Amino acid sequence: MKDETPSATPEKPPISRYVPGLSAKLLLLTILFVMLAEVLVFVPSVSNFRRQWLMERLAAAQIASLAAEAAPGGQLPSMLRDELLERAQVKAIAVKRANSRVLVIEMDMPADIDASYDLHDASWLALIADALMVYVTPKDRVIRVVGDPGFHEGETIEVVMGEAPLKAAMIRYGLDILGLSILISIITAALVYLTLDALLIKPMTKLTWNIVRFSERPEDPTRVIAPSGRRDEIGTAERELSAMQRELAETLSQKSRLAALGLAVSKISHDLRNMLSSAQLLSDRLIAIKDPTVQRLVPKLIASLDRAIRLCAQTLNYGQAQEAPPRRKRFALAPLVAEIGDSLGLPRQKIGLAVEVEPMLEVDADRDQLYRVLINLTRNAVQALESEGEAEGEIIVAGRREGAVTVIEVADTGPGVTERARAHLFEAFQGSARNGGTGLGLAIAHELVQAHGGQIALIDNEGGATFRVTIPDVVVELKRARRRSA
Repeated sequence: MKDETPSATPEKPPISRYVPGLSAKLLLLTILFVMLAEVLVFVPSVSNFRRQWLMERLAAAQIASLAAEAAPGGQLPSMLRDELLERAQVKAIAVKRANSRVLVIEMDMPADIDASYDLHDASWLALIADALMVYVTPKDRVIRVVGDPGFHEGETIEVVMGEAPLKAAMIRYGLDILGLSILISIITAALVYLTLDALLIKPMTKLTWNIVRFSERPEDPTRVIAPSGRRDEIGTAERELSAMQRELAETLSQKSRLAALGLAVSKISHDLRNMLSSAQLLSDRLIAIKDPTVQRLVPKLIASLDRAIRLCAQTLNYGQAQEAPPRRKRFALAPLVAEIGDSLGLPRQKIGLAVEVEPMLEVDADRDQLYRVLINLTRNAVQALESEGEAEGEIIVAGRREGAVTVIEVADTGPGVTERARAHLFEAFQGSARNGGTGLGLAIAHELVQAHGGQIALIDNEGGATFRVTIPDVVVELKRARRRSA
């Protein structure tokens, strides 16, 4: 009976250094290419060997003809004739001068001649083809060869000979070339292989093994590759891989910390919600007090507590504080800015608050979410001014309408945002604009503004920081969404 339990995902087989890989392929290809080069050299060399061998036969035949012509009556003794023909390895010799052709020596002339070759005007292609044909033709062929050895100008020697000695000599020559080619191929391949193995294969193997090892535990910084310091492409690959691995290890480590932080925040939010609920019940009793100051501040206190309780509930519902979609409606912006000033105690002793918002200016947004956006920006401005020591300066909150878009600007006269913070301005835990900050405020503001279809940006950093928030009306955002879906 088969086991119905689903099998676990098979592990990837480990890469072995002894399995034929790039090194073996490199060695085989090097030998193959060197042998191919030797073949290209062999073809013309064997053609030249054949021509030289035939020219030597013609030269020996010319010497034999001179001996025959010097004999009394032009007749050689049969024994001497046979010896000369045997030394020249021919069967007959003829000499052609001007327009006359004289058969000088002959011995057992064959009835048929299988092929004729003229070495005077043979092209190199014809010589190559004739040389290669020697290896495939029968060894008992009889050929006629015509050429000029160069002993006497204007004299041409013609011989008839068997092709067997030529074929045997060419086979020996071919075997010698083959053996030499194999030796050269092995030496060349070994040198090329050792050089490329040291320069390319081993560094690539190191990169491959490091990638495999790093993939097993990418959060371990000790598994990041150490660049060798080379200045070529391999060195560049090592440096880039090291930088990428370090960044990935840091990202994974940060994600682990964020996961732990998310769990801690959920626990804190649970307990904090209960505390805030108790504070809300107590604040409800303050309404009965007739003091004018209490009557003015209690509604704002209750609104702040309600907002805090809702935020805690959202944190618990979404686990990682994922924001709910904005519940948009039109409301006056000036009272919201005044409420933010009261929450932060502005204006205070040396920090002023200037509100440049028309009383009738309305914004189409989620009031609670826009409150969080502006209070984060305003609190950052207060902290920037306090970081200068004397805590003196001014915060300006301005608002205006540009068609169907509401533009809100929060500026301060503080030291501005550092260059390091500007590189990761709206990233949580990386874009803090002050020492000791987490960068969460700007990250939250960016997320909330984007949920409204708007934008937030640092537009000025000279003599203080100026952030601009643009919130389009819901009609404009709906038109954009339709265009994107279309």
